[in-house]
Amino acid sequence: MPVYIALLRAINVGGTGSLPMAELKVICEGLGFTDVKTYFQSGNVLFRSDETEKAVAEKLDAALGQKMGKRPGVMVRSRKELEAIAANAPFVDAKPNFLLVTFLPEKASGDALDKMVAPDGEEAKLAGREIYVYYPNGSGRSKLKLPALKSGTSRNLNTVRKLAEMAADMENKI
Repeated sequence: MPVYIALLRAINVGGTGSLPMAELKVICEGLGFTDVKTYFQSGNVLFRSDETEKAVAEKLDAALGQKMGKRPGVMVRSRKELEAIAANAPFVDAKPNFLLVTFLPEKASGDALDKMVAPDGEEAKLAGREIYVYYPNGSGRSKLKLPALKSGTSRNLNTVRKLAEMAADMENKI
């Protein structure tokens, strides 16, 4: 049974979308997902399911919408996808916590970076369903404007690596 990593949008960030990770785990188990594990308080959950990536994303997003009154948006990836995302990260000299990966629900258009305004020297690279953004001064005070990021959810490279490692550990415990 494949291991999936679900990355929830707008969960426990800036005081919005409050959802304890214990509740997220219960919701996932109620959907029939097994070996459910959460990571951090920002909506990262790993689990096993026989269903397709698209099906688990839709089920989880719908269940969270019922619980929270609004669908947050759920991006689902496999362990291999996360490993490739980490391995192919551009900006190789960037500190991993200054390089964010924005996970999108679908592949971004080729012109997704055209409207970027980067007053602090931020750089971005498009890669399928992800956009990598390097924040030379950190993302906290950045004034970056990039409309293509709106539909996604971001994790720093350290978190992406950790989630891939956790997924690999789960797969090795078959």
